[in-house]
Amino acid sequence: MDKSLYVSFSFNLVETKTFVIFCKLKLLLKNLALLPMKNFRIELKWGVIFFLSGLLWMVLEKSLGWHDSLIAQHATYTLAYAPIAIFIYVLALKDKKRTTYAGKMSFVQGLVSGLIITVVVVLLTPLSQYITHELVSPSYFPNIIAYSVQQGRLTLSEAEAYFTLKNYITQSILFAAFMGGLTTAGVMFFLRTKAVPQ
Repeated sequence: MDKSLYVSFSFNLVETKTFVIFCKLKLLLKNLALLPMKNFRIELKWGVIFFLSGLLWMVLEKSLGWHDSLIAQHATYTLAYAPIAIFIYVLALKDKKRTTYAGKMSFVQGLVSGLIITVVVVLLTPLSQYITHELVSPSYFPNIIAYSVQQGRLTLSEAEAYFTLKNYITQSILFAAFMGGLTTAGVMFFLRTKAVPQ
């Protein structure tokens, strides 16, 4: 398959998935708006903590040279953030279980809480990506474009079309939504209290 057709197809697919996710988030937020906000203080707090931890991680990556001199290893090294992200969800759901449910939280109750945290993270993702690429590491895109072309993975025009703030925001939203749901389900499998009324 021609590379340009593949890249074009990938962009269209990502845009369609993003639209569907935004529609679902809009519906979820509309339903959440009907509930008192005090019920979600814990989720808002941990969503913001997750957002801030991600920014601090980007500062660390930049300071360690992962966005320039060590950009070849960036894709591997950046995976080191995954245990931190999971740990934040564990702390958040333990907080919710202890504070709201007096130590007894069902799988569904935890799942709802984790998904609300994920919605907060998803909503903050565009801001996180903007701060990362405009303030923390403005040289990242030129560096990754040059590296991709040098390695023969993409042509210059393909790399410039792919490595953009818009695409990174879209990809990060999709990734945050998917991984937030997956992490919540995994964490709640271990944190759930059995035989709790749903």
